[in-house]
Amino acid sequence: MAEQVVLEGLRQRLRGLGVLKGSAPEFDPDAAPADPMTLFGEWISTAIEAGVLEPHAMTLSTVDAQGRPSARVLILKDVDEAGWHFAVNAASRKGRELASNPYAALTFYWPELVRQVRVTGRVTPDPATVVAADFLDRPLGSREMALTRRQSEPLTDPTEIEEALDKARLELEATPDLVPREWVSYAVAPEDVEFWQGDPQRRHRRLRYEADGAGWFRIRLWP
Repeated sequence: MAEQVVLEGLRQRLRGLGVLKGSAPEFDPDAAPADPMTLFGEWISTAIEAGVLEPHAMTLSTVDAQGRPSARVLILKDVDEAGWHFAVNAASRKGRELASNPYAALTFYWPELVRQVRVTGRVTPDPATVVAADFLDRPLGSREMALTRRQSEPLTDPTEIEEALDKARLELEATPDLVPREWVSYAVAPEDVEFWQGDPQRRHRRLRYEADGAGWFRIRLWP
């Protein structure tokens, strides 16, 4: 009954919420650079300078062996000629799905700027040196939690967390440069990248880059 009360009238409440209320910067798709990495660098720099909260947060979407999708929010680590980089625990659901189906989609959304970026492509493992550098740069608490090696497992007793963290702390004290074999860094080698800038009148500006083997082909899309 309580659930019904919470959900009652939700459709009308959602319809009453405003959308696309941010302030969109100037964007001329015809003047966009030749490759999507450069334009992404410009857009995320604008987001950082505008004070967007956690502009490097992105939704990672994967598919399991049965074709069922799942999504979660991660943090972007870098963008270079290899692609968009992120790190995962290989034993987690996302890690297992990437191992069985090495394709992913990334989505960035910056509502303050009314901008969205979508990246799709094959994932490739980063070199061991990149993986180690990523893990060792993480905050101590993050490394300790990773060393519990229990991500996504069922939790039956919350006290298990502290016990596992105590064990992880001892492990790190003994080997400060330890990098667990379960830690993996990936790059999404983009096959297509779409830049979307919203408009309250739905006259959105959309530009898609498609890899054609020799470079990038740019296509303007209808809103």
